Amino acid sequence: MTTLSQLLPAALEARRAAGLLDDKHQSACRLFNGFVEGLPAMALDLYGTTLVVNDHAESKRGDEALARQAVELVRQALPFVTTALWKVRSADAAETRNGLMLLGDEKALCRRVMEDGVWYALSLRLNRDSSLYLDTRELRAWAKRALGGKRVLNTFAYTASLGVAAKAGGASEVLNTDLNNAFLTVGRDSWAMNGWPPRRPEFRAGDFFDVVGQLKREKRSFDCVFVDPPLFSVTEQGRVDLVSDMERLLNKVRPLVAHDGYLVAVNNAVFVPGADFQGVIARLCGDGYLSLEARVPAPVDFTGTAATRAGAPRVDPSPFNHSTKMAVLRVKRKDARA
Repeated sequence: MTTLSQLLPAALEARRAAGLLDDKHQSACRLFNGFVEGLPAMALDLYGTTLVVNDHAESKRGDEALARQAVELVRQALPFVTTALWKVRSADAAETRNGLMLLGDEKALCRRVMEDGVWYALSLRLNRDSSLYLDTRELRAWAKRALGGKRVLNTFAYTASLGVAAKAGGASEVLNTDLNNAFLTVGRDSWAMNGWPPRRPEFRAGDFFDVVGQLKREKRSFDCVFVDPPLFSVTEQGRVDLVSDMERLLNKVRPLVAHDGYLVAVNNAVFVPGADFQGVIARLCGDGYLSLEARVPAPVDFTGTAATRAGAPRVDPSPFNHSTKMAVLRVKRKDARA
């Protein structure tokens, strides 16, 4: 069986060649994506000087020996790494899912990274994810590039990274909304780090279904609406299910998109084939008022390269290039309301 010590050097070289390792050690990337690079039980993320070991072992205890080996191998190659977290995805205890220290002191964990000239605040032990999704980097680049002067609604905002990118690109208005105010607090920190005083109208904590209903009653409209939901959740107000219910969510927010605006949909369900999500898009576009503007690719540190890819993904993502499937839709309105 191929080991991490055999696989990791090629993965690190691919990240260097892609320019993902900066000299100031302020950037973030996936150093090793075992799902496509030969070791499905492990993914390694670099946030500045902090290594996050995502342990996907079947055992709820994870594989501590492999995690410690990963830290040692990365430290040998990247001696600037001073802290390391070990997150066991299937653990029962929240503390273990959110991350146990394998190297250094928690106070020294990286608190911010720079991407495309923009600061993003971090709270690496906030939950089992690490507060900044690295697989949506290209979507943030699109938002920064395309949304200057636009009004933007960022639903399921999590830590508001898509809103941060839109704001950095000169969006005239950004509203980030999420059920969990603790997540939005990280977004407010990103605002402050970039020199933007956070204003109350830019962050609204609340249930997706409630907030969308309120915005409709307020007769609000936006030039771009992001919909990047969790895999599954149920609240008193409704259900989110990326496997079977994405179309309903998109139709729910569609009335909030202004004429000639964008509806941006993200489906990161690993077991939803790309063809299924493309089918959702095709049905939405069937009335002629929506059209597919672009599929946004996942970055190379998630897809692997010709030199590092090993095996096939668990489910075929095509026509997308990764299980994180991102689509930009252009909206036309019957009433042409801008």
